[in-house]
Amino acid sequence: MANAVGLLAGYALDRVLGDPRRWHPVAGFGQAAGALERRLYRPDRTAGTAFTALAVGGPVLLGAVAAAATRHRPVTRAVLVAAGTWTVLGGRTLRHEATVMGRTLRDGDLPAARRRLGHLCGRDPSTLGESELARATVESVAENTSDAVVAPLLWGAVAGLPGLLGYRAANTLDAMVGHRSTRYARFGTPAARLDDALNLVPSRLTGLLTIAVAPVAHGDRQRAWQVWRRDRNDHPSPNAGQCEAAMAGALGVRLGGRNVYFGRSEVRPFLGDGPRPEGRHLKRAARISGAVGLAAVGLAAAYPVTLGRLVGAVSRRALIGAVGRRRPADAVGGRGLADVAGGVGVRRGSGR
Repeated sequence: MANAVGLLAGYALDRVLGDPRRWHPVAGFGQAAGALERRLYRPDRTAGTAFTALAVGGPVLLGAVAAAATRHRPVTRAVLVAAGTWTVLGGRTLRHEATVMGRTLRDGDLPAARRRLGHLCGRDPSTLGESELARATVESVAENTSDAVVAPLLWGAVAGLPGLLGYRAANTLDAMVGHRSTRYARFGTPAARLDDALNLVPSRLTGLLTIAVAPVAHGDRQRAWQVWRRDRNDHPSPNAGQCEAAMAGALGVRLGGRNVYFGRSEVRPFLGDGPRPEGRHLKRAARISGAVGLAAVGLAAAYPVTLGRLVGAVSRRALIGAVGRRRPADAVGGRGLADVAGGVGVRRGSGR
């Protein structure tokens, strides 16, 4: 219950306040990870694996210690989970950037829109027109609805504080070293693979929730479902295509094409049907993202007090059953370990 309350409170804080203006903990983590990278960097995967393990393991351990320390202090636990949730979420900021970009494009101010794009993604905006700026924004909103909203909530629901902090650490590392470049071609692979694994379920959930909430932005669920099923696996990322295909179907636009970054370019398959996005589509994309976040926090808050309890009870029962099947030689003080674990005072043979 404390985790559920904390997730709801943290989501509410992000919804109302957005990211902390100063002293953002994620920025501090990024600086610490950068210092660790400078010490460990070598152009091979072994060094990248050590870097990823240390950089992600630290926050997970911190979360585990805090969770253990507040095991019998539900109010303190709820406060910590709320603070952690607020720290790792980025939904309000994402929607704000999409809305501002849409307004700027509708006003025809391309120079301002190009300057704004760096708040959302790492593409080179210098030659982009309205359509390509709008496409980059829609794709960023779709993918980051999973990365910055759904995935943190899901891992917070399943694993509490360690899940929240560990996921955000892994996702931040992927942004730092997981991209394709000469420096990180091998060193960054472990961080990229970990981020891919952690987002396998959240990205697909994001796609399904996008389809479910499509009508809030005058979208067609049936069309979104059809585009998602047809195009979601065409994207080079195992996860981004899940979110982008669903968003393309919900908005009735076509995403994908040539993306130009600083020093490299990629050509990606088209996702969806219809026209290329325009400034008017961005407000709808932000509305869908917000509705997906609301649905996700509802599922996340329900998990610890429903399915999470069932999973915990089954796990404890399985553990007690496994201990109970031990040989009598494992008895402690004349009582089987199963009896000790279950608090049952039935005498058993000592096995001596």
